[in-house]
Amino acid sequence: MVQDKELHYRSAEEIRRFQEARLRETIAYVADRSAFYSAMFRREKIDPETICTLEDLKRLPLTSKEDLQLRGKEFVCVDRRAIIDYVTTSGTLGDPVTFALTEGDLKRLAYNEASSFSLAGCTDEDVMQLMTTIDRRFMAGLAYFLGARELGLGVVRVGNGIPELQWDTIRRVGSTVCMVVPSFLMKLIEYAEKNGFDPNESTLKRAICIGETLRTADGSLTKLAEKISERWPQLELHSTYASTEMQSSFTECSAHQGGHIPADLIIVELLDDAGRDVADGEPGEVTITTLGVEGMPLVRFRTGDICIRYNDPCPCGRNTPRLSGVIGRKGQMIKFKGTTLYPPALFDILDNIPEVENYLVEVFTNSLGTDQIQIKIGSQNHSESFIKQIKDIFRSKVRVAPDIRFEAVELIAKQQMPPMSRKVVKFFDLRNK
Repeated sequence: MVQDKELHYRSAEEIRRFQEARLRETIAYVADRSAFYSAMFRREKIDPETICTLEDLKRLPLTSKEDLQLRGKEFVCVDRRAIIDYVTTSGTLGDPVTFALTEGDLKRLAYNEASSFSLAGCTDEDVMQLMTTIDRRFMAGLAYFLGARELGLGVVRVGNGIPELQWDTIRRVGSTVCMVVPSFLMKLIEYAEKNGFDPNESTLKRAICIGETLRTADGSLTKLAEKISERWPQLELHSTYASTEMQSSFTECSAHQGGHIPADLIIVELLDDAGRDVADGEPGEVTITTLGVEGMPLVRFRTGDICIRYNDPCPCGRNTPRLSGVIGRKGQMIKFKGTTLYPPALFDILDNIPEVENYLVEVFTNSLGTDQIQIKIGSQNHSESFIKQIKDIFRSKVRVAPDIRFEAVELIAKQQMPPMSRKVVKFFDLRNK
C-alpha cells in the first residue's frame, strides 16, 4: 500500500496522478484475485489493463449493496488464513454484510484514522475518550482505537452511554477529545447541569462526531449542533463521515467546510440516478473505489449516501476535495405530497422543538400507493395545540406536515434501540418494496 501524508497539500494534477497510479494497481489486483470483478471484466469484455485513468474508470459498471449482500464471498481477495478480523456493516439499508480484513487492512485503518484525527487538530498530547463501542463486529470503534494509537494519543475505552461514567472518566483521566454521537453530547450537558457543574470547565475541548450530521447542505449548523454549541461553546465539534465498505473516513479540519477526501486511500465519484457525474455543488450519490485494501476492495461501489462535493481549495491550505455531511440515503428518499424529503431534514426540525424529548419517524405506503409519514413523539405535552404547533413548524420548514402521534418516552427509547443494533434508530421504512 502506497500512502502520502502530504497529498492533501499537493496540486490537483499531482493528486490525480497519484490516484491513477493507485487505480491501476487496484484494477490489476481485483482482476486477478476477486471472483466478482474478474467475472465482471469477462462479462463486459473489458481488458483490465485498459483502465488507466479516472475517465477509464467510468467505463466499468457500478457495484451495488445488493451485489455485496448476495455475493459477498466473491469479493474476498485473500486466503482465509490471511484474514485476521471480521466486521459487519450496520445493515441500515438491508442485510448486514461481513467484511474480511487482513493485517495490511488494519494498518491502513490505523493510518486513515490517524490522518483523520490529525486533520481535526489532534496531537500526541491529547487523550481520546472513546464513547463508541469497540465490540459487536463494529469496524469504526476498532479503527478509532488503532488510529489513536498510531498518532500517539492516550486512549480510554469507555464505550457508549452512561453519562456518569463518562464524566467520572473525564475527571480521572483528563480526556481532551472524544469520539461520540452528537446527540449523546446533549445527555452529557444535561447530566452536568443537573449535577451542578459546567461542562465548559472540563478538560474536554474537542469532539469528533459520528452517526449524525452536524451541518446542513448549505454548511450551517443543524439545530442539534446549535444546541450543543450554545451550551458547550468551549467544545469544538468536528464532523466525520465513514462506512465499513469504504474503510476510509472524511473529516472536517478547523475550517469546518466539509470533510476532506483522503485521496491516497479512495477515489470518490458523485453520481445521479442514471450513473452520471453531478455538477459541482449538486447533491449526488457517493460512489467509491478503494485504494490499498487487500481483503475486500471495492470498485465503483454505490454507497447510497447523498452528499455535495466541494472542489475549491480549503482555507486550511489543503487542496483535496471535500464532502458535505450526508444529506440523506438514496434508499430512504421520501416523496410526500409532491415534496422530496430525507430523514435528516425531519430530524433537524424535531431536534429544535424543546418539548419533544424523543421521536421516531415512520414512512409507509398509504391506500393510494404513495408515501405517508407518521412521527411518534415522546413528550409531556399531549395537547392538540402542541400538535398544531409541530405541524406549523414542519409546513414553514419543508412545506408539508406529517401525521403526529404521541407515545410514552420510555417506549420510544426502547424502540430506538432494536435488538442487535449498534446505534440509535430514529427512522423506520415500512413502505411496500
